[in-house]
Amino acid sequence: MSRVQTVTVEAGEGDQRLDRWFKRKFAHVGQGQIEKMCRKGEIRVDGGRVKANTRLEEGQSVRVPPLPAPGEKPAAPAKTRVSPADEKLIQSCIIYRDDQIIALNKPPGLPTQGGSKQTRHVDGLSEALKFGFEEKPRLVHRLDKDTSGVLLLARTRQVAQALTEAMRHKQTRKIYWAVVAGVPTPYLGEIKYGLVKAGGHGARGEGEKMIAVHPREVERTPGAKRAITQYATLYRVAGRAAWVAMEPITGRTHQLRAHMAEIGHPIVGDGKYGGSGQENLGDGWGAKLGGIISNKLHLHARSMTFEHPVTRKQVTVTAELPEHMAHTWDTFGWSEDLAADDPFESLR
Repeated sequence: MSRVQTVTVEAGEGDQRLDRWFKRKFAHVGQGQIEKMCRKGEIRVDGGRVKANTRLEEGQSVRVPPLPAPGEKPAAPAKTRVSPADEKLIQSCIIYRDDQIIALNKPPGLPTQGGSKQTRHVDGLSEALKFGFEEKPRLVHRLDKDTSGVLLLARTRQVAQALTEAMRHKQTRKIYWAVVAGVPTPYLGEIKYGLVKAGGHGARGEGEKMIAVHPREVERTPGAKRAITQYATLYRVAGRAAWVAMEPITGRTHQLRAHMAEIGHPIVGDGKYGGSGQENLGDGWGAKLGGIISNKLHLHARSMTFEHPVTRKQVTVTAELPEHMAHTWDTFGWSEDLAADDPFESLR
């Protein structure tokens, strides 16, 4: 066993979780062991008790308790192997790349990160996106499994911190496209319902979803968070369906899906919030249009605009529609170039 150590968080190591910092310093120590040492108070920061997800800052002192296998170089963790087919797939998704950032057009059905029964995901496949760098690029935000479109990855930890900070302070813009059941009125508006997580069923809480809360009730509802979505109705098909652009001002789980369902216009193909088995008969409800329209989720992260953390230039990345949504656009006689660059200009 090693002795108790006090390790200082060095320049460039700040603003990261304690467990991630610890694993970089002591790669042979597992996540469970780190959490156990935190619970027992054996790991401390500036003398105080901490949790595994506590964020460190430069200059802080971390107490490291005695660790096993002194002087031994831990075995390198097994690298995720990406098949040639998956390597080709994930590299074909690249729509922007420089020395700091990679942007993907994530296909629908591919999870962003691993989870229950999810072994194939963007985070794992990003091993094929190193392109000469020692470490794989880092995710800086997420998209739901069935949502397609722009997904940013940072190629260094410093760039990841800068992009995460920009998103936290709402210095980035994300515009989503969707097809919704019925036609929202007014055509241009803002949804301000708060959101609270409702428990799912089963041992792992399967089926968890967000419940909308009236703005006046948010403060009185335990666990509820304020959420704001701007939407613009671009084109419609009689009263059956509409092409809607959405901009999330806040970034809550399932925000766009829950908000559109709450105003009576669920996103087409959304079984969780719109009832995929319920066919829309023109009454503004039911997320299944029927006919030749796909039952897959019609939600796409169309574009993302941000200030490049190194060049300081404004960058806008745009993702083409996935196949099932492109088919819907063709069916309804829409084309991508019909949308204004900023459908929310009149709200500014």
